[in-house]
Amino acid sequence: MYPFIRMAKELLLARRLPDLPLSGVHVSRHICWPWDLDPWVELNNGRTLTLYDLGRVPLGRRVGFHRALAAQGWGMAVAGNTTRYRRRVRAFDRITMHSRCIGWDARFFYIEQSMWLGGECASHMVVRSAVTSTAGIVPPARMLAAMGQAADSPPLPDWVERWIAAEAARPWPPAR
Repeated sequence: MYPFIRMAKELLLARRLPDLPLSGVHVSRHICWPWDLDPWVELNNGRTLTLYDLGRVPLGRRVGFHRALAAQGWGMAVAGNTTRYRRRVRAFDRITMHSRCIGWDARFFYIEQSMWLGGECASHMVVRSAVTSTAGIVPPARMLAAMGQAADSPPLPDWVERWIAAEAARPWPPAR
């Protein structure tokens, strides 16, 4: 089940924090609960992606995405991600999550997120996120205009550019 109560808590906490610039880092703290575990008694890889929502959605609130989305009647959707898992997260471990927007292109925003156990990175992810309307994908430039922000993206890291290129070369739909 989706962690609605945890999300409500994170959004309440984010309301009390100052707004962030578009490239600002939202830091949040979480606990790996028993219901987040897989059969090997560690944080489930799918649940990891869900827990990343607990950092990404409050980040959106703090940078002003939510105001613009609500004003325009738009939504946001994950359009892809790449995740690297490096350290086990076990029951009752306390993790610190860092979330930030690293840039955008003509169609998507790119959000970088990481989970930390003490001084070690447990996992790292980049999410490609689309602003959506009933007419389809809303270009980031239009979203940024609705937010009163400049439309120029900071340069995306080379490895993110290569991931974008690899995704563009990937066949769709996949073979059956």
